[in-house]
Amino acid sequence: MMRVTVVCVGKLKERFWREACAEYQKRLGRFCKLEMRELPERATPADEAEEILRAVKGYVVALAVEGEERSSEELAARLCALRDEGRELTLVIGSSCGLDERVKARADERLSFSRLTFPHQMFRAVLLEQLYRAFMIGAGAEYHK
Repeated sequence: MMRVTVVCVGKLKERFWREACAEYQKRLGRFCKLEMRELPERATPADEAEEILRAVKGYVVALAVEGEERSSEELAARLCALRDEGRELTLVIGSSCGLDERVKARADERLSFSRLTFPHQMFRAVLLEQLYRAFMIGAGAEYHK
């Protein structure tokens, strides 16, 4: 089973975001071994970088607005390829101030869900839903339609 780690800066404050994320974490359990690593928010992205870099492992994807945009089907194909190669995946969500350049440089790729800016806490739920959608597409399920 594929190991997926989501490294994120900051805690989910609102109950509804925690509940949404918990639901997708539960659903993802049939496809991967998911670990959520919440790191404390610091004064600047540079102050957060060292702790993020210590937390990442395997194939690292930095979630960044300047990253490559993919369709759900393209994301599914990428996840399936990494799984089939036996790779461990780490996805990194920075704080509301973004990611330090050192973290982006360490990443194997940068992925963007949109050129739009999303609230930091909302994006965590969106990421987990998109991971679930990608795994469902990879399994040939109808969820994504």
